Amino acid sequence: MTADVPDVEEILDVAGFDPDESVLTRRQAEVLALRERGVSQADIADVLGTSRANVSKVESSARDNVAKSKETVAFAETLKAPVQVDIEPGTDLYEVPDLVYEACDRNGVKVPYSAPEVMKLVSDNAGDAVTGREVRSQILVGVTSDGTMRVRARPD
Repeated sequence: MTADVPDVEEILDVAGFDPDESVLTRRQAEVLALRERGVSQADIADVLGTSRANVSKVESSARDNVAKSKETVAFAETLKAPVQVDIEPGTDLYEVPDLVYEACDRNGVKVPYSAPEVMKLVSDNAGDAVTGREVRSQILVGVTSDGTMRVRARPD
């Protein structure tokens, strides 16, 4: 193994990678582990005995799988959230905290975020559904019993 390339087996072992429980293949996990440590695709290709183009493809697939997994978790958490607030298009972002607080009060859920933090969470996680202060398409804000907020833009 190249001296400046970390031992990928050790990295996966320390991180507790289990291919039977992961959405990533072992090769995807190996590539991500090395890329997250700054190893170039060319060096990874040398270590794994493949081409740089293949490493690029594996990395892209792995990152897509991670993004889909995060989206699935957010979806599942929103489904089970005791508070679900629909934010309609045309709503001013400055109105959103009060809508969330009122719904949480009705359900006995404490929100650990200030109004500016709620606006930032919504704006940062709603994608194109929020532009400036305007909610442009419907958003669902879910708040779990421990106060965790999940923001999902509703598909058109």
